[in-house]
Amino acid sequence: MAAAAVLAGSLALSGCDRGGHTDLGLALSTMNNPFFVGIKEGAQAEAKARGLKINITDAQNDPTQQINQMETFTSQNVKAAVINPVDSDAAVPAVGVANRADVPVISIDRGVNGGKVGSTIASDNVAGGRLAAKALAEAVGGKGKVAFLEGLPGTSAARERGKGFEEGIRAWPGIEVVARQPADFDRTKGMDVMANMLQAHGDIAGVFAANDEMALGASKALGSASGKVKVVAFDGTPDGIAAVRDGALTATVAQQPRLLGKQAVDWAVRAAEGKPLPREVKVPVVLVTRENATAFTG
Repeated sequence: MAAAAVLAGSLALSGCDRGGHTDLGLALSTMNNPFFVGIKEGAQAEAKARGLKINITDAQNDPTQQINQMETFTSQNVKAAVINPVDSDAAVPAVGVANRADVPVISIDRGVNGGKVGSTIASDNVAGGRLAAKALAEAVGGKGKVAFLEGLPGTSAARERGKGFEEGIRAWPGIEVVARQPADFDRTKGMDVMANMLQAHGDIAGVFAANDEMALGASKALGSASGKVKVVAFDGTPDGIAAVRDGALTATVAQQPRLLGKQAVDWAVRAAEGKPLPREVKVPVVLVTRENATAFTG
C-alpha cells in the first residue's frame, strides 16, 4: 500500500497512467565496468526509495541490443526510459523506438546525436579533461613527452574529455603529446595500446587515460616504470582510487556514478510527469590524488 502511494505520487502523469508492471527502464552500455555498475546501484537505490520498479539492462557494448531493449521497455509500458548510449550516433534508432511510443527519454553519461531526448545527465567531461591536463602537466614538471589513451570513438564522453584535455594541455608549451590512440575504455586494450606506444616512444614522461580502466591497463604495461611515468585517469572507480592511493596512478578525475544513477531516476520521473526539463544536467567532478584518496568516498 505504501509503495503504491509513493508510485501514485511520483508518477502522476498528465491526464493518464500508462499502466504496466515496470515503471522505468535503464539501458546501460555495459556492466563490465565498475563505473556503470555504480550508475546501476545508484538508480536501483533511488527507484527503491521511491517505490518504483526499474528494469536495468546490459547492452554489452552492442548498439543493436539497445534497440531491442528499448522495444522491451515500451512493451512493458514504462513511463520513462533512460539510455546510456553505446554510441551517440548508433543510439538514435533506440531513442526513436521510445519516441514513437511516446515514452520520454533521458540520456545518461553520454549524449545522443538525434531523436527526442528530454535531458542529458553527465559529468562535466570538458572541465574534467582540463583538470586532468593540469594535473598531468604539474606532475611531469611542465615539460616532456606525454601520451593520450582515448576512449570509445563515437561517444560524447570520449570527445568531451579529449576536448578538455587538448584545451588544458595547450597552456603548457613545454609538453608535447607524442602519441594518442583509442583504447575503447577497456583495461586490456589500454595495456596493449600503452605497450605499443612505449615501443615507439620509450621516453614518455606521462599519460592521460580517459578512464580508470585504460589507466590501470597502461600502468600494467609500464611495468617497473609504473609510478615513475605519471598516469592521470578519469572516473574515480574504487580500483582507480585504490591505484592512486598505492601510487600506481598519479591522480584520477572522479565522477560520481551513484549520484548520476540517482539523478537519472529523478529526471526520468520528472519527464514522466510532463515537467519541463533542462537540456543538460552537469554533475561536478573532483581530482583525487594520493593526498585525499584515503578519505575519498566517490
